[in-house]
Amino acid sequence: MKSLAALFVLSASAFAGDGGFLFATFKGEQTPMTEQIYFGLSKDGRKWDALNGGEPVLVSKIGERGVRDPYLIRSHDNRGFILIATDLSVHHLKHDWNRAVTKGSRSIVVWTSRDLVEWSEPRLLEVAPKDAGCTWAPEIVYDEEAGDYLIFWASTTKRDKFEKHRIWAVRTKNFRDVGEPFVFIEKPNTIIDTTIIHDGSKYFRFTKDEQFKSITLESSDKLMGDWREIPDFSLSKLTGYEGPECFQLEPATDGKPATWCLVIDNYARGAGYKPFITTDLAAGSFEPAGDVTFPFHFRHGSILPLTPEEYERVEKTYGSDERTKVSGAAFAH
Repeated sequence: MKSLAALFVLSASAFAGDGGFLFATFKGEQTPMTEQIYFGLSKDGRKWDALNGGEPVLVSKIGERGVRDPYLIRSHDNRGFILIATDLSVHHLKHDWNRAVTKGSRSIVVWTSRDLVEWSEPRLLEVAPKDAGCTWAPEIVYDEEAGDYLIFWASTTKRDKFEKHRIWAVRTKNFRDVGEPFVFIEKPNTIIDTTIIHDGSKYFRFTKDEQFKSITLESSDKLMGDWREIPDFSLSKLTGYEGPECFQLEPATDGKPATWCLVIDNYARGAGYKPFITTDLAAGSFEPAGDVTFPFHFRHGSILPLTPEEYERVEKTYGSDERTKVSGAAFAH
């Protein structure tokens, strides 16, 4: 049998989605179970199928007893996977958004896995400042220069009477010990739902502007460098959208640029994610992707490229009636 280290030492090309894609999402606030973790699977990133019979794959009974906005990544050392999510159940709060914003959890929920099939038990990781009113939509990016992970999310704080959300962040190497929280993105108005991607040369950052209920796009040469807004972003006038997520749909080949897919949650109409594509991230020119279909309204989540072996393992496990295996078989994180 191969060692665990050998199983996860993969070439860079293996992460381009040549095996397909896994979508981690949630359904909404209708019941306690719709605010849990659901998986979708796709061979091409366009036609998505529900896994586990359309039932939750992971369930949190800790903290606020609900999880939203799941973000799933492959660990930098290729030894496993980390899934984090907002510790919040709007259903249990009876849709009391004021309580959710001012007296919510300062922690995120964390799961780890070696293989996307066997998962650790969920645990809480406190990341937000002591006076934070909430900790929403956490995401992770690996900082190549610093050699650690940056976890970032949106919080209000008591120091300004919970007037607005800012994007806060902490650094970690192991998802157990974190540094001091700091303001990562400060804007004149409230912002939430930030996601960051790297195309090989530049970083791109999508964020929801709460004043206009629209999405902004910025770019930077460095993760902690100067970020500049892309003024001609074609979707900047769309309103009623949040939860932006972007992934490489097709890699560059034979002089043809890579194709990127941006999904944004049309929450104002309860319509779930709507897909848009581009071959020029730097220009911010996106067009609707009419050939992308979802089995139900996917909400704020994330997309993970898979190897062929991972796709087969995930499909075999979650595509049948067999329920998710939850064990202590998490990797070192």
